[in-house]
Amino acid sequence: MEEKPKNQINIELTDEVAGGVYSNLAIITHSPTEFILDFVSMMPGAPKAKVKSRIVMTPQHAKRLFKALGENLSKYESQFGPIKEVSGEMMPPFTMSPKAQA
Repeated sequence: MEEKPKNQINIELTDEVAGGVYSNLAIITHSPTEFILDFVSMMPGAPKAKVKSRIVMTPQHAKRLFKALGENLSKYESQFGPIKEVSGEMMPPFTMSPKAQA
């Protein structure tokens, strides 16, 4: 029998989650102990936008995510070329800091 490395984690991806969720807006808020990322789907001309997914993480995990995203953006641009940024008039902001609501 083959022994698994001690640091290996088996990750399950269900069919429901594998399809993903589309988001074109992220609202990021934080407290001293948590970062909250709300992923929103906003449709042109629609008066309302819905939060499709909320991720809550520690500041340490948020920093690791930030670094990992930067590394992956660099790899992507090395392979496919620079990502063209769309002007602010055409796209909603991708991060905001709204006042907390209950």
